[in-house]
Amino acid sequence: MAGVTLGVNSISSGLYLDQMRDQAKQPLLGEQTGRIENVLIVDEQGNIKDSLARNQIPQENPDKSIRYVKVKDISLPPLKSAVELPTDNAPLPEGMTIGRQSTAGAFYFPVETTNGRRYVIVVLGSANSLMTILKLQAWQSFLYTLVVLLVTTCLTGLVVWRFTRPIKFLSVGARRIAGGDFSFQVPTSGRQDEMGELTQLFNEMTIKLGRTRELEAQLYNAEKAVVVSRLASAIAHEIRNPLNYINLTLDHLRATFAPGDPEKLEKFNSLTQQLKVEVARINSRITEFLNYSRPAKLNPQPVDLSAVATDAMRLFEAQAKESNVDTHIETHGDLPPVLADAESLRSALTNLIINGLQAMDGNGGKLSVVLSPEVDGHRVRIDVTDSGRGIAPEDIAKVFEPYYSTKETGTGLGLAIVRKAIDDHDGTISIKSKVGEGTTFTITLPTEPPSHV
Repeated sequence: MAGVTLGVNSISSGLYLDQMRDQAKQPLLGEQTGRIENVLIVDEQGNIKDSLARNQIPQENPDKSIRYVKVKDISLPPLKSAVELPTDNAPLPEGMTIGRQSTAGAFYFPVETTNGRRYVIVVLGSANSLMTILKLQAWQSFLYTLVVLLVTTCLTGLVVWRFTRPIKFLSVGARRIAGGDFSFQVPTSGRQDEMGELTQLFNEMTIKLGRTRELEAQLYNAEKAVVVSRLASAIAHEIRNPLNYINLTLDHLRATFAPGDPEKLEKFNSLTQQLKVEVARINSRITEFLNYSRPAKLNPQPVDLSAVATDAMRLFEAQAKESNVDTHIETHGDLPPVLADAESLRSALTNLIINGLQAMDGNGGKLSVVLSPEVDGHRVRIDVTDSGRGIAPEDIAKVFEPYYSTKETGTGLGLAIVRKAIDDHDGTISIKSKVGEGTTFTITLPTEPPSHV
């Protein structure tokens, strides 16, 4: 309609279309927009009286006559009436053809003037045909729908991810805690919503469960200690007195009733000596019970670990030689003295050496005690290594428990006593073993006195 208005105005004003377009400065008619390709004024004879295209406007001949371009000589798309008019049987000039609405690429508007009928023809750009517009609108609707769908999908995925990720972490945490790992903490990511509050409560619950498990373990150990203490007291009271009487009686028998026959005397001495050995063995087991159940009474003094290890190893030199076991003690670096109870440490090392010798089953091997300072300078390290049969992986976690033993004749208190002695000195003990290759017990002791002494 803007193109028709421009054409009608040009008929009455006498100006050319391009002049009126420039004066009007309507962006709708600008060539850069591509919406209107051309506007023509055509008379009844098919002469183009005016046009936006400069090569179609009338030209003056040398004889001052006017030369017109015929509408039939230009490529004009099918036409459609710009407005609904009463039936008009007047034929259109040659070159102007009526087309269907869907294929119309131009519109015409008849104007009656004093010089006859004129036709204002507006040629639209290809981007403005009806089918093109419909297709463009369809594509725009499709693109808009696709963009909305993608945005909705992304937002939905973000929301789902934001709420399912904490649930996944909670699920993993529940499995870890069910397996006994109370150190696991579900990441909160700084969230302040309900999921963040749930995660925080879950972590607090995990911490409380871990503390409860520690208290249960401490209570269990305390109950075992009470049972052991009562058992040790009963054994000491009920057995040691008869043992002392038996031991004294054996000494009296050997001194008073020894036979005169040398052969019988030898047999008599052998039997009584064996009885005394068994009495001493029973007495040592009672001492183990008592040492494990009684509170520690340490007398910390500067202790030379090398001397303590040498004294402990010297007790088993004969047994090691008979079993073809090579024993040695190594000291690495400048070993500082340890403030500890020498007798308690000697007892712990003695138990580890006995354990190593028994692990080799009399088949020979190597047993070593290696002493070295730790890197921080505040602790020393003791490694007791044997080349015995080793410990199965499922038994390593249990070897320090009281009354647990893999040996048929073992009491299960040797390593428990060792651990108690090391704990009393604020030290640590760990074990590394491989079946068929041997075992290494590693002890670390502070150079400062135990904190509870």
